Parts: sequence; structure tokens; C-alpha cells
Amino acid sequence: MTTTIPLDRPPVPTPQQPPPPRHGLVVRVARWSATHKWLAIVLWLVFVAAAIVGGGAVGSKEVADGDQGVGASAGADKALLQADFDDPFTESVLVRSAEGGAVDTGSDAVTTLTAGLAAARGVAGVSDPQVSEDGTAALYEVTLDIPAGTDAEEEDAASAAAAEIGRVVDGADGSLTVGQVGDASLGEALDQVYEDDLQRAEYLSLPVSLLIMLVVFGALIAAAVPVLLALSSVVAAMGLSAFASYIVPSTDILASVVLLVGMAVGVDYSLFYVRREREEREKGRGTMDAVAVAAATSGRAVVVSGIAVIIAMAGMFFAGEATFQSLAVGTILVVAVAVVGSVTALPALLAIFGRWIDRPRVPLLWRLRRRDGGEPRVWRAVLGPVLRHPKTALVAGLLALLALAAPALGMKLSQPGISDLSKDVPEVQTYDAITTAFPSEGAAHDVAVWTPDGSPLDTAAVGRAVAGLNDAVAADPEFAAGEGLVAEYSVDGSVARIDVPVPYEHDDERAEDSLRTLRDDLVPAAFGDVSGVETGVTGMTAGNVDFRGLLADRMPIVIGFVLLMTIVVLVMAFRSLAVALTAAGLNLLSVAASYGLLTLVFQNSWAEGLLGFESTGAIITWLPLFLFVILFGLSMDYHVFVVSRIREGAKAGMSTREAVRTGIIRSAGVVTSAAVVMVAVFAIFATLGAIDFKQLGVGLAAAILIDATIVRAVLLPSIMALLGERNWWLPKPLRRLPALEH
Repeated sequence: MTTTIPLDRPPVPTPQQPPPPRHGLVVRVARWSATHKWLAIVLWLVFVAAAIVGGGAVGSKEVADGDQGVGASAGADKALLQADFDDPFTESVLVRSAEGGAVDTGSDAVTTLTAGLAAARGVAGVSDPQVSEDGTAALYEVTLDIPAGTDAEEEDAASAAAAEIGRVVDGADGSLTVGQVGDASLGEALDQVYEDDLQRAEYLSLPVSLLIMLVVFGALIAAAVPVLLALSSVVAAMGLSAFASYIVPSTDILASVVLLVGMAVGVDYSLFYVRREREEREKGRGTMDAVAVAAATSGRAVVVSGIAVIIAMAGMFFAGEATFQSLAVGTILVVAVAVVGSVTALPALLAIFGRWIDRPRVPLLWRLRRRDGGEPRVWRAVLGPVLRHPKTALVAGLLALLALAAPALGMKLSQPGISDLSKDVPEVQTYDAITTAFPSEGAAHDVAVWTPDGSPLDTAAVGRAVAGLNDAVAADPEFAAGEGLVAEYSVDGSVARIDVPVPYEHDDERAEDSLRTLRDDLVPAAFGDVSGVETGVTGMTAGNVDFRGLLADRMPIVIGFVLLMTIVVLVMAFRSLAVALTAAGLNLLSVAASYGLLTLVFQNSWAEGLLGFESTGAIITWLPLFLFVILFGLSMDYHVFVVSRIREGAKAGMSTREAVRTGIIRSAGVVTSAAVVMVAVFAIFATLGAIDFKQLGVGLAAAILIDATIVRAVLLPSIMALLGERNWWLPKPLRRLPALEH
């Protein structure tokens, strides 16, 4: 005889079930939310709406010009960016013969082209041609006629004029190959590339996350809840970040990073909670009691994990650079909002839906989920030999991660220049052709000379110094002086800029050698007799060198802070120093392995066809520090959740090995699902065109995959099996630390 249990009448707990927890802040909040479910949902929606509307009303404050400079180039950056040089907007037009021979600048085709350029709307004039040494290329500088206005108005007018020039270039005679590049046209093209990339990431992350959740839960409502809650956390955090920008100014990549981190942790936190609540209901508990158990276990793990992630993100405050500090604020906000939503709005949603959360069911996926109700066979097969031979497993796992990490010893850091950007952009192709035909038009060091009090420079003295500097660089093969160095003065005469070209790429070691020569010898010698001025050298090469110096100085501080504070939080959460030290060590190994894989992929050419990029031979300068804090924080999601399940078994009287086996087996499904979500979202970024997004996506996806497999399936169980009861060791001095509330 079959008994049907109505959906609105959950089964009564069996006598063997322990009573549901009632103590602890997380449990009390969850019970309140579940009891006052509609009020809790309304409060959450009001909070999200207020954050969005308020953030849109106040707007974001961007990092000021010059505040992003670091090291020796910071002073020069600030002086040049804040000075008004009244530089005209220009576009460079490169003309070559379509057949590859010498170009005749007096031919009818070229004359018609230059006449069309001069007559184009928004053009003030066209320069005489500069012909390359081999005669195969002619370069014309087109000056734009841009009326004075705000920066935004001038940029819009320049873009419109550049578009007019583009139409003339596109209509050039077929006997010519004509290309165009300039600040306006290149900026417009790159903005479009990045905008398309980000839209692609945004449009794909939601359906991909929802599809994975459908596979995990087999039911539409259960799949939608984590995704929608994560999305609400992201938009609320973006609104709050506008308010925060008036304390720590915002950067242009903040929204992308908030989306990336927010969707990853938001879905994970909700997934942990929903899976545990369903597990308790399947044991026979009613909805309210199942929510309470989920709050005491997964909810508490979410809070501990969130605190650990926030601490890791706070490490970016110690980087001493405006972009990192802005990213710290944004990621801290989105993680904090995701935690709050998971322990307040989520219990209310679970109470509202009750057993209806498993509706509507996707037939095939639901049957697969039900069939997976026992212990996962793959994890049993892996854990069996690991727990039988923990020493062998530990050595094998360590060797595997160290082998992956080894290439990171040869990591080279560099910020990509124009020539390193996507070759699909016509303006980038034109820039490459110009720098090949005219080396002096390529990379250059920017020498800045300014008066600290803003008074006008002594132009005669500066002129003599520039002449001396010109003589010095003309005699040095490290430089490509061209027609000679010229000082450009700001409108108020307080700042001078001298461009010193070099015949190398900006990240070439020889370009870095020439930078040191300028800074240490030539500039001090040339301007040493000019009284009342300060000097500095900046530019792409200087930015790379100075940023690497910043990382060398600040990375140990960031790592030390994150490690120390994470260990303290884990000791307070698990009352064990061994668990905390194990977590720190394993997370460091995961990060090191991701560094090695990143180096292996992007500093070589073997993966170019697979991932659709051209190797720059370097890793983006800001990526190692950013990856460290992000990965160290996100790895805590899995570690806290898995160790929490292991600790439950140990408290229930199991032996250490049985607690490890049971805890990992019981958490295997949710950890695997959470890892798949993160890897999928991060992998979307690996498919984008921009090299920085691509490296970020590969680094994050690889690290999460390593962490959820080798670390959680091999290293963690083998270490805990070897430690035995020592897993829960806590020295007497640390027992004074307060415990995180259950």
C-alpha cells in the first residue's frame, strides 16, 4: 500500500532525529526570517531597491587623474595628467602601396585622399607626409578642429571627427592600403571591444549558472533561487559601491569584478544552504526545523566563509594603489551582501516555498538527482585509497601541485601596450605598421619637468637642459631620438613634457635599461643646474617597472595580513590551530599552482589556438596580487564547508578517518556543484577577447578546479587522516580567543 504525503503537510520528524537547534545568532535570524517570511522578503527587496536607486542618484566618484601612479613615476604622472597642455586631437593616417612597393605621395590617388581628409568635417588640417626610410610608407598627421567644452563633450566631438576620417580612409583608391589610428579612434574601438566582452560575460553568466543549478537540483524553483539571490546581491553591492566611492574612489573595472565575485560566492552560499535544507527535509523534518538545521550548519559555514573572504579582500588595502583599494571595497561589499542575503532572505524564501521548492521538476534531471541520493561512487573510489594510504596520497598530491607551480618561478610581469592588444582591431594593426615603418613613433619615455608651487618654468634654462639631454640620447643607441627632442609646455607654463623615444617594445629589457639610464644619469645631469624644478620619468615602461617594484614591496605584507587574519578566524570558528594552518597551507598551494598554470599558458604560444590569443610573453602586472586575495578567499568556501561536515562527524563520536570520509562524501555533491558554477562563470571570462580578462578567467577557473579536486579529494583527507585527533589541537594561549557563535 502506498501512502501519498500532501505537499502542504510535511512529514513529522522521526524519533531518531535530534531536536532542531534554537541557539546561535544565525539560527535565531533564520527562524525569525522563516516565521516572518513575507516581511523578511519585503525588507530584502526594499534594501536592494534602495541601494540601486540611491547609488544611481549619487553617482560614482572616479579615481582622480594622477592618483593611480605608483613608485618613481607617480610624481611625473600627476604633474602631466593635471597639467593643461592644450594638445590638439590628432589622428595618424598611414598610406602604403597595395602592391607593397614604394608609395608615391604625389600620385593622383594620394592627392585625392589627402584632399578628402582636409575637407572632412571636424578636420583643421593635414600635415606634410613623413616618409619611411625604405619609401614604402607615408604618415600623415590629421589635426582635428574640436570646440572647447567639457572633457566628455570634447571626446565626443573627437570621436565624431575620427569617424569622418574613417569614412574617407575606407573610400581610398584601391591601389592604396590606408589605415587610421589615434587617441579618439583607438579609444572608441577598444571601448567597444571591452563593452562587447563585458556584455557577453553578463549575458552568459546568468543562463550558465541557472543551467548548472537545474542539473544540480532537477527543479526550476530550487535552481532559480540561488541565481536570483546572487544577482540581487550583485546589483545591491553595485549601488552601495557608489556611496563608498566618496571614501575610496571607484575604478572602471569595479563593476566587472563585482559581477565576477558576486555571482560566484552568491550562488555558492545559497547552494550550500538550499542543499542542506533539502537534505534535512528528506530525513523527515518539517520546513521550519530543516531551515533551522541548515542555518546552524551551512548558514554558520557561510558566515565563517564570508568573514574569511572579506578578510582576504581587505588585503588589497595594503597594496598601496588606488585600483586595488577600490576593488577591495567593491568585493567586500558584494560578499557581505551575499552573506546577509543567504542568512536572511534565503530562509524566508525556503519557508515560502516549503516543499514546493522542488517544483516544477525537470523529469530527466530530477530522476538523475534522485538516483544520486546515496554516496557518490566517484568520491568513494578516490577517498578509499587516499584514506588507506594517506602518506602516499599526500606525497603524490604535493608533488603534483609543486610541479604545476614550478613554471611560476619564471613568471614575467608586464602591462600590455597597444601592440599587444587584439589584432582583430584595425587601429591596432595600423599602429603596429606605423611603429614598424617609423620606430620613433613607437614606445617612448615621458620626461616631466615641473615647479612644485605651480609657477612658470624658466623656459630658457629648460631649453638648454633639453638640448643637453638631446645630445646625450642621440649618442646612445638605447634611444631613437629621431629629429630631436622638443619640450612641450602646459598652458600656464608650469609643466614641460619631453618624449624620449626608444626603438624597442615598452616591455623589452633594453627599454627598461634605457629607463634606468634616463632616471639615474641623463635626466639628473641635464636638469641638475635648473633651479626650482622637479623632474620625473614616466610612460609604459616606467609604469611596468614601478608596478613590479610595488608588488615586490607590498606582496609580503598582503600575504602576511591575509594569512594571519584567516588563521585567527578559523581558530575562532573551529577551535583548532591545526585546521587553520592546514587551510592556509593548502590555499597557498592552490594559488601557487594557478600561478604556474597561468605562466605555462600565457607566456608561451602552445595554447594560442586553443584560447584565441597571441602571447605577450608576460602576465598582466596586477594579476598575481589580485588572484591571491580572490583565490585565497574563494577557496575558504569549500574548506569551511567540508571541514564543518567533518567536525560534525567528529562531534558525533566518529573516528577521525570515518569523520573525514563521511564529511567529504556528504559534502562532495555540493562542493562539486559549487566548483562547477565558479569554473563555468570564470571560464566565460577566459573566452573574452581582452588579454587581461582572458588571463583572469583562466587563472581563477584553474585554481578553483585544482582546489575542488586535488586539494579537497587528496591533500585535505590525507593530512587530516595523518593528524588524527591532533586535527583539533588548540594551544592554551589561543583558547582565550572568543568562539564564533554556533
